[in-house]
Amino acid sequence: MERELCLSILIVLIGGTTVLSCGWWPVADVRESSARRLERIAWRRVWLPVAPATIVAAWLCGWALVEPDPMPEAVPALLILMSVPLAMVFARALIRAGWSLFGDRGDPGTATVGLMRPWILFSPHLARALDDRQIEAALAHEQAHARHRDPLRILLAELATDLQWPWPQAGVRMRRWLFALELARDEEARAAGVEGADLADAILATARFNRLSLPAAALTGEAAALKDRIDRLLAPLKDTPRLQARTSGALPTAALSLLSAFALGALFGEHVVQALFRIAA
Repeated sequence: MERELCLSILIVLIGGTTVLSCGWWPVADVRESSARRLERIAWRRVWLPVAPATIVAAWLCGWALVEPDPMPEAVPALLILMSVPLAMVFARALIRAGWSLFGDRGDPGTATVGLMRPWILFSPHLARALDDRQIEAALAHEQAHARHRDPLRILLAELATDLQWPWPQAGVRMRRWLFALELARDEEARAAGVEGADLADAILATARFNRLSLPAAALTGEAAALKDRIDRLLAPLKDTPRLQARTSGALPTAALSLLSAFALGALFGEHVVQALFRIAA
């Protein structure tokens, strides 16, 4: 059997099982005075159930690196059959991601779109309904989305959530992150000098327009949480300490974990895979 085909089957089988095993993890409530800190916490929780599967994939890639091509043995039929339902979950996630990219845009009101180079859509119909201060507030919110490449992050988070189907906890984590995301961009716009009341008026006006069906950072966000957002915007902005960038520590840790899994797969992966084949044979 071709080495790459075997690797794909094992990643789908073992990695998919790992994702489903971690996706059931209960959702905990988080209280944070800073919306930007809350968004970071919610973002990490979207990805934590998927992280072990990436380590498994790195381990399998290390195994495949030292495996001859083509492989002298074939994957047992039982393992192939077991991987089919998980492959369907993977395919469903990819199809939904593609559909979200090319779905009907409708009239967004105002939104940030574009994956690698985000840009802002602003409906002229909405612009006529707002005054200059409200337009400036809406643009400040969308510019914050564009700076953080939020359309790309939303697409990736949707993909991670769909990979955990059918666990409902994944959808709850996704919705909580989307709500925290809008609160964080509201807070960032207000910290830049935008009045909360102006941004609240712009959000209410935009809520009358049709929602987008593509991965975009829309101004209104989750409709069910709209009242909470308005209440926050009308309240005085709390002084929060400047957020420190934490990616400098997280990225080396993630890279070290993946490299370690890759090395362990290269050293000991053959013994584990052969044992798995013997059990399934």
